[in-house]
Amino acid sequence: MTLTATGRPDAPWAGPDRTSARVPTLVAPPGPPQSGADRPDGAAAVLRAVLDAGPLARTAIAAGIGLSAAAVSRHTADLLAMGLVWQPPEPAQQPRPGRPRIPLDIDTSHHLAAGVHIAVPQLTFSLTDLRGRVVATERTPRGPRPEAVLDGIAERLPGFLRRHAGARSVLGLGVVTGGWVDPDAGVLVENAALGWRDVPLRQALRRAVRLPVHVDGHARALARAEMLFGAEAGDGVLMHLFVGNTVDAAIATGGTLLRGRRHGAGGIAHLPVPGSNQTCPCGRTGCLRVTVSDRVLAARAAADGVTARPELPLLLRAAHAGDARAVELLRARIRLVAEAVRPMLDVISPDSVVLTEAAVLHLPYLLPEVSHALGGARGLVRAGSFGADTLAVAAAAPVLAAVYQDPLGLRTVGGAR
Repeated sequence: MTLTATGRPDAPWAGPDRTSARVPTLVAPPGPPQSGADRPDGAAAVLRAVLDAGPLARTAIAAGIGLSAAAVSRHTADLLAMGLVWQPPEPAQQPRPGRPRIPLDIDTSHHLAAGVHIAVPQLTFSLTDLRGRVVATERTPRGPRPEAVLDGIAERLPGFLRRHAGARSVLGLGVVTGGWVDPDAGVLVENAALGWRDVPLRQALRRAVRLPVHVDGHARALARAEMLFGAEAGDGVLMHLFVGNTVDAAIATGGTLLRGRRHGAGGIAHLPVPGSNQTCPCGRTGCLRVTVSDRVLAARAAADGVTARPELPLLLRAAHAGDARAVELLRARIRLVAEAVRPMLDVISPDSVVLTEAAVLHLPYLLPEVSHALGGARGLVRAGSFGADTLAVAAAAPVLAAVYQDPLGLRTVGGAR
């Protein structure tokens, strides 16, 4: 197929229809006109309250989000009808005077979010439930050409859903990768590690997979997942750093991500690293990505004789086995990243910094060194919440974020099965 980035989020790709999935629309029952105590995002506020603190009684929801009891009841009826929440049975207890307080919790039995993460070495297919928990994952090597890769995703996805979705409906497909991604247009603007530019991800996949397609960069996707499902999720200022073959950042305040022009905020790949002489495709030397990427780190380990081949898993395995040279290479990368991004912290003054990076994931004792290198208070920096499931969660996060932002606008697919 030929890809042309038009910037139009809904432009269809006139390619073959590879699935026979029906696309029914979930429509909530119509309610009465909004009262003065209601608000346009009332259903989303109810759903988020249940996600954050459920099982939760309606009275507690109303008190916590400032809606009238009638508005909460109406939104609850909608969410129950759509299979987004359920009423778990109360534990046996003595009867209380007044109306029973029936709790609500997120219903993870009806719907799933699908995702595909496009990385340098591989594609990660995933399914998660409405609490961001991974239900299934499959990985496959990535080809070099974007046209072939996207064709392969469209071909593989129906079988993946048949194998793992069961009777649950699939709410949408998230497509996530590193670099500069414009989610409004559905376009990968640039991913230097892949060598891709101006790839219309949504346009290429939307009609072929017969699912709503949500596109995002993986630093932003992981920041969304942290705010929804992560440890210490909150409304303060969050900075998320992703260090892999791409190096990206996402900044959120009050639960809202900083966007920038064409969603370019958080591009840290070309921050200067003092002392680095690595040549960057941008024409400069010492850019952060080409200094600290997984590929560069693995090549350095092989050149120094720490590993037999330039492969990051071999370096991590050596560090686990206690090889001091391997540990020092990983520690040095952390220091370089910290040195490059520390001026950003002085400007942003975040409440927390989340670092998703292989050394911190596999050698958690290195985490305090990140805080120290950033000059931050103890506990400022923490590792990402999703461990080995990081890429799988990132892939589905754009779909889940859309559900929690606008549950009544939800469209669901019965599944290509």
